[in-house]
Amino acid sequence: MKISGAIFDMDGTLTDSMFIWRDIGRRYLVSCGITPSETLWHDIKNMAMWQVADYFVNEYGLKKTHAEIYDGIDSMIEPMYRDEVLPKEGVFLLLDRLRAQGVKMCVASATDRRLVEIVLGKNGLLDYFSEIFTCNSVGAGKDNPLIYEKAREYLGTVKEETLVFEDAYYAIKTAKDAGFTVVGVCDESQERHRGEILELSDYYISDFKKDYLQF
Repeated sequence: MKISGAIFDMDGTLTDSMFIWRDIGRRYLVSCGITPSETLWHDIKNMAMWQVADYFVNEYGLKKTHAEIYDGIDSMIEPMYRDEVLPKEGVFLLLDRLRAQGVKMCVASATDRRLVEIVLGKNGLLDYFSEIFTCNSVGAGKDNPLIYEKAREYLGTVKEETLVFEDAYYAIKTAKDAGFTVVGVCDESQERHRGEILELSDYYISDFKKDYLQF
């Protein structure tokens, strides 16, 4: 297929960073004196940050504003992003290939923009992308295709020539249902959905070092 544009998720797709998100909600609630449910990660893993804030207020009675919750979680995440998060091995091979082909690229992430800029910048990834879209900035989580539509509109590409790279099953399903060509990216956080991801994805990356050649 002809490829004019590419929209990349960050956590679990461009970077090995899902280990942070599996525990950060629990750590944050504990810091607020709240004992979270054992199912917390399952309950919030498909939410954007503003949805997580709503959930903490409504389900746990947290007496904080959204801004205070964002700031509290961000203060825990930022040093981990700066010091611990690395790019997926081999991802530069794909990004260089797409850039050489003149493919326009941007990021669509559920993570706040400031943190996206930190982790992409310190890992040498930021310059590949012309813009960063976040669920908070568009006002919808990835259970809604709005972030992908906004990103494609910015790129100025037709949907049939625009790839969406995602690791999470629910986000892959959203993009696929919206008519995008979807590239599933292997991440251990989505292991139990591997079968569904393989079935839904138009392409699948199990290893960037070898699979980048398919584009």
